[in-house]
Amino acid sequence: MPCKYLLLDLDGTLLPMDKEVFLRGYLRAMAARMASFAAPEDFVKYLLAATRAMVENLDPELTNAEVFRNDFFSRSGLPEKEIMAVFERFYHEDFPRLAALTGNTPLARALCLAALNQGIELVVATNPIFPLIAIEERLRWAGVGDLPFRLVTAYEAMHFCKPRPQYYREILDLLGAGPAECLMAGNDPGEDLVAGDLGIRTFLVTDHLIGRQGSDRRPDFTGRLSDLLAFITRRREAASGQQ
Repeated sequence: MPCKYLLLDLDGTLLPMDKEVFLRGYLRAMAARMASFAAPEDFVKYLLAATRAMVENLDPELTNAEVFRNDFFSRSGLPEKEIMAVFERFYHEDFPRLAALTGNTPLARALCLAALNQGIELVVATNPIFPLIAIEERLRWAGVGDLPFRLVTAYEAMHFCKPRPQYYREILDLLGAGPAECLMAGNDPGEDLVAGDLGIRTFLVTDHLIGRQGSDRRPDFTGRLSDLLAFITRRREAASGQQ
């Protein structure tokens, strides 16, 4: 199976985690950092609403970061300059401690190296609702932060989110790639298998599978992260045998 680009989800795929546990810890830590500006319950309400605005946005002229800021500050009335400085301090100082809420697996690095060794370019196709600094931190937790990713989808540069098909179209456009050149691997059928709507082949990773009602899409391949590694390795062995 020819594959030039391997698109990899991060949370629950390369980085083992219970997303609900992580989200609760993340919101609690950020609300604590913002306590001098807003009551925790109000801050969380503003944050989640602005996140929903990013997911629902279909305006290609606005980055996810711009959508977030527009919604968050118009809704909360908080001072933008001061709050953005606090956000930055949070991601530098507090966010790294959330690593304790995640796991790690050597398979993540082994998979990425196996792909790179046969000339497959890597894309971190994580939902771009976080700034790049938070994604790079989680890549370090996963043991792959030093690897040469062709693209990391962060909220500063992307204009759409999962599960919008426009998110995957934007990836293809940024890569200058066709759907047949890509394989998308992730653990969330409702978000990651949408890539199949564009003709991108999909691999559903089941180690930390997220079950979603109403998702009737079917992956091209299914298995654990170890199976994805074997899948990629078999491609290398098959190519060597043809030489």
